[in-house]
Amino acid sequence: MDLKNKVAVVTGANKGIGLHCVTQLLAEGAKVYGICRSGCSKQHENYRCIHGDVSNFTSIEAAFNEVLKEHNQIDILINNAGLGYFGHCEDLPLEQWHEMFNTNVSGLFYACKMVLPGMKKQGLGHIINISSIAGLEGYQQVSGYCATKFAVRGFSDALYKEVRDFGVKVTCIYPGSVKTDFFRHNDSITPHDNMLMPEDVASQILWCLKTPNNFHNVNVEIRPLKPRG
Repeated sequence: MDLKNKVAVVTGANKGIGLHCVTQLLAEGAKVYGICRSGCSKQHENYRCIHGDVSNFTSIEAAFNEVLKEHNQIDILINNAGLGYFGHCEDLPLEQWHEMFNTNVSGLFYACKMVLPGMKKQGLGHIINISSIAGLEGYQQVSGYCATKFAVRGFSDALYKEVRDFGVKVTCIYPGSVKTDFFRHNDSITPHDNMLMPEDVASQILWCLKTPNNFHNVNVEIRPLKPRG
C-alpha cells in the first residue's frame, strides 16, 4: 500500500509503539489520527489527536465517527492500546482482570467494528493488531494478560480469513519485551536497552503496511536477540 494520503487511526498513540507508528506514518505522507485517553504529545499538520477510551464503545464510536465525518473512509487501523497487570492468579484483583479484557480485547473489537464496513466497501484496508509473545506462550504471574493476548491472536486469525476476500488485510504482531512504560505495574522489571526499541517495532509495522496489495503478513513475531545482553 502506498501510504501517501492514506487515512490511518492509531489507538494508544501518545507514547511507545503507538507514538512511533504515528511519527513514521506521517513521514510517509499519511493523514493520521491518534486515539488517546491522555493529552496529545505530537504536533503535525497531518495529525489530530482525539480523546477516546477504547474500553468504552460509546467513546470509541464517537471518536471514529469524527474521523469518518472528515474523510468518509479509514484505510489503516493500528490497534496498539493495551495494558498488563502482574501477579499470581488468586491475587489478581477482579477490576484489573476486567480492565485488561475491556482494553486489550473489547477495545480492539470495537475499533475493528467501526472500520470494517468502509474497508470492505472500498475493497482496501489494513488492520494491525498488536498482541505479544504472551499471546503465543504462557508466562507465570501474567496469566490474565496472557489470556487477553491469546484472545487477540484467535480473533486476528479468524478475522483475516473473514475479510481477505474483500481486499482487507489483518496482521497480528507479537513483540517480545519492548522498552516502554508497559512495565509500570511491575516493580521487579525496569525497561533497559536490551529490550526491543519501540521505533524498531513501529518500522516493522510500517513495512507490513507498505507491502503490495496481494502480499499479506498474517503473523509477525519479533524478539530481542539478546534480551539479557
